Amino acid sequence: MAGPIVAIGGAEFTMRPENEALHDYVLSFVETSEPRICLVPTASGDPQEQIRSFHGAMERRGCEASSISLFRLGVAPVDLAAHLLAQDAIYVTGGSLVNLLALWREHQLDAIMREAHERGILLCGYSAGSMCWFEQGISRGGGAPATVPGLGLTPGSHCVHYSQDPARRDAYRRAVGTGEIPAGLALDDHAAALIEDGRMVEAVRSRESASAFRVSPAAGGEVDERRIEARLLPAPDLTTDEPGLEEMRELRRFRSVARTSPARLGRHL
Repeated sequence: MAGPIVAIGGAEFTMRPENEALHDYVLSFVETSEPRICLVPTASGDPQEQIRSFHGAMERRGCEASSISLFRLGVAPVDLAAHLLAQDAIYVTGGSLVNLLALWREHQLDAIMREAHERGILLCGYSAGSMCWFEQGISRGGGAPATVPGLGLTPGSHCVHYSQDPARRDAYRRAVGTGEIPAGLALDDHAAALIEDGRMVEAVRSRESASAFRVSPAAGGEVDERRIEARLLPAPDLTTDEPGLEEMRELRRFRSVARTSPARLGRHL
């Protein structure tokens, strides 16, 4: 069975409640108590500060965290397929979707990601790392927002930073309305969607103000924009230095059981 995809409109790895809640949500779908999770920060040029923040966020949750830098393969070579296909989850960050896809194709990461998906590995990411899994996205890699074809692991189009970036939102609505790209999913920062077998199972948010939308073409080049009900994630307790690892592991065990429940498998939006 293909692995789940968690698409996030926008986030980061700083220790803030809205980010921490999304990290907890992502890891709740990994079925091992000490998951291996790899960061692929290609879209933003593999910044060291982001890599360090990712390691901190994941390691305090009991994960075995790693990262792959395509910009540093000359000094830090790695077997890309062997490493990524040994992970429980792969996390892709934001930046330029155009640059991300160009480099991935150069290094055959597009094929590796497809194989990871087919093997059941969780794929997730925010911004460019969210749009890359879809058929089409809206990138600002060249300045003005423009449509960019993604990997097509899940059908339809996707737009991130929806309420935060009016120019991107307008470009997305225009492209969907004219039929340039198919209907799809739009996410605000700190909104996310779980996708299984090509269908959205649920939308969530870690901020009250964050929203998710279904955007479809309508008559006369217009669009039908419908807000999707998004469950508000519980705020994590940041008063302690370390989250309760046993609580995190128990949540993952619960999710593992829920994934085989007919009630859950039958639920979709």
